[in-house]
Amino acid sequence: MASAPTRKLPKNFLWGFATASFQIEGSADVDGRGKSIWDDFAKIPGKTLDGKDGDVATDSYRLWKEDVALLAEYGVKSYRFSLSWSRIIPLGGRNDPVNPKGIEFYNKFIDALLENGITPFVTLYHWDLPQALHDRYNGWLNREEITKDYVNYARVCFEAFGDRVKHWLTVNEPWCVAILGYGRGVFAPGRSSDRERSSAGDSSTEPWIVGHSVIYAHANAVKMYREEFKPTQKGQIGITLNGDWAMPYDDNQANIDAAQHALDFAIGWFADAIYLGFYPPYMREVLGNRMPDFTPDEWALVKGSSDFYGMNTYTTNLCKAGGDDEFQGNVDYTFRRPDGTELGNQAHSAWLQDYPEGFRSLLNYIWKRYKLPIYVTENGFAVKGENDMPLEQALADNERVHYFQGTTWSLIQAIHDDGVDIRSYFPWSFLDNFEWADGYSTRFGVTYVDYETQKRYPKASARWLIKWFKDHDTPSDKDIKPKGAVAVKDDKPKLVDKTNNSSEFSATSTVKGSPPISPLPKTVRSRGIKARVSRYLTAIIALVK
Repeated sequence: MASAPTRKLPKNFLWGFATASFQIEGSADVDGRGKSIWDDFAKIPGKTLDGKDGDVATDSYRLWKEDVALLAEYGVKSYRFSLSWSRIIPLGGRNDPVNPKGIEFYNKFIDALLENGITPFVTLYHWDLPQALHDRYNGWLNREEITKDYVNYARVCFEAFGDRVKHWLTVNEPWCVAILGYGRGVFAPGRSSDRERSSAGDSSTEPWIVGHSVIYAHANAVKMYREEFKPTQKGQIGITLNGDWAMPYDDNQANIDAAQHALDFAIGWFADAIYLGFYPPYMREVLGNRMPDFTPDEWALVKGSSDFYGMNTYTTNLCKAGGDDEFQGNVDYTFRRPDGTELGNQAHSAWLQDYPEGFRSLLNYIWKRYKLPIYVTENGFAVKGENDMPLEQALADNERVHYFQGTTWSLIQAIHDDGVDIRSYFPWSFLDNFEWADGYSTRFGVTYVDYETQKRYPKASARWLIKWFKDHDTPSDKDIKPKGAVAVKDDKPKLVDKTNNSSEFSATSTVKGSPPISPLPKTVRSRGIKARVSRYLTAIIALVK
């Protein structure tokens, strides 16, 4: 019997990989860059799991040509990266000078991407607030001031890059900005009610204030773009939100309700506001007068302030009622089913297991609830213990391949069988990098980085994804044609390597009746986890106790 034909991705579908400025650039004090809130925070003992900071990271400010060349060799259609606010406006404010060296760097980088046929997909803010703005008025805690400075920063970027950048993200994962930076205090600026961790902060009020400020600043920047730039630049602009699928632990009604409550706090807080024009009623029930509100005119500004749904997601949680963690909607999370089995393979990060069915469910939930095209802007897996493996073993990242076999299957099923309008898929991450509170101990990259030499080595997952997307791509006349190649050193990493030649994983993934996912290598599974408090619980567990 002939095999079923490969079901293709839609025309103009963007695929590539994602990074963020502070996680890869390094060169913290080079060419006029000012400090962000992460520069000094990461140097405070105990704030990162391995005690390391972002001063060098993957050295991509210096090695950008090599990075572009590797992206071109991978054959990506697009690359999602973020701009460093303090590299462009070192002190951050609307009356502060713009740094021409910062503008020049990103201009060269964007031009090089386009010359290699790669569409730039640009995030304006990925957590690296200029330190000067935090010092002046507590940053995101001051809605009026931060909105004015953020809108000015966005205008500078639209003016400098908008003739070539047609895909904009205003803010990456505002939940993390608010909860991890001002609630749990494990991300910069590290504010929390826990005085053993922070000398300042109020976890009962500040996260909700910050989230409100981020939404307002985002909406004002979108209004400005639509009125002043979109008519001529003809780009799209939106926000990208984190949030994992929430499943009831069992068929008990309280646990069914708990799963929705988890979604309300993790996703609805921002998505309901931006796409539907209100905060989830359950959040108001829990928070009372601690939940800020907008005026009718402000709600009119906020509602509809994203052209699409930007989606960052990694895993699925089973949800039980009766939790006491307000940041999770008073819901307990677990990966262990009632029968004692685990949802999936355990990642290096305690908050992450491999469960592709949840990815498909979340795509359907977002599509049905918010009714806008979905751009998947992050999705990925950290192999357990990868940082401690010899290079050859780390490059044979079979568990990451297994993860992407599942998520790409779910992607195709959601598009073809469920009718979900999905426009992009950006695995996290292009490179191993500085993973915030985890430092460098957690690796999410499809490209291995030797931090001693800064050499890049493609992993098996990169090769698998590249082939999968080539097999499933639908060519379009809108695809950017490479104009030339960026000159690089002769010793740049080669895509074809000798690792994992005997991999048990198939090179292609054909969609039939069930996920064509290869069996995992035998590993010792984690015995479970009581609660996932955030994407970065690996570090939080170490820091909280």
